[in-house]
Amino acid sequence: MSFITPEYLALQKQLHQANEHYGTSGAKYADIVRQISKWGRLSVLDWGAGKCTLAKTLGPAYRVTNYDPCIEGLDTPPDPHPVVACTDVLEHIEPHLVNDVLAELRRLTTERILMVISTRPATKMLADGRNAHISLHEEDWWLERIKAVGFTITDHFEDAQEQAFGLICT
Repeated sequence: MSFITPEYLALQKQLHQANEHYGTSGAKYADIVRQISKWGRLSVLDWGAGKCTLAKTLGPAYRVTNYDPCIEGLDTPPDPHPVVACTDVLEHIEPHLVNDVLAELRRLTTERILMVISTRPATKMLADGRNAHISLHEEDWWLERIKAVGFTITDHFEDAQEQAFGLICT
């Protein structure tokens, strides 16, 4: 099963290489990941790790597997983990692949997942002229699909500054 088309993969690789600030939001969610990983007792998969800022912020005491299909060296498909972080990623998924990606995240999550999803256009553009947030949808749209793949939402928060919402699911 594929989670990204070759054409879109090329655009994402280009944006990651050209923009030092693209793929850097993971660090903002380190405190939440600390809590849901039981302060490092559970290993963490950062799905869509970008520049690995979550792992760098958590530090060496945390066992973090960084996965990102758009970053050479991080593109090996991961195994399931107790904790998965998928922050500022889902709005970048091609619309026709969103359900497949959510199903894969369900498969990879053995205990809990943190998802943070933006509901506003990005400040970055793809080389083909499209906004980098190609899957912009209202929160209810996302919640319906997240529940449909079998996640149970245990916590919900808003990030008004970023026009995003976050979920912790089991």
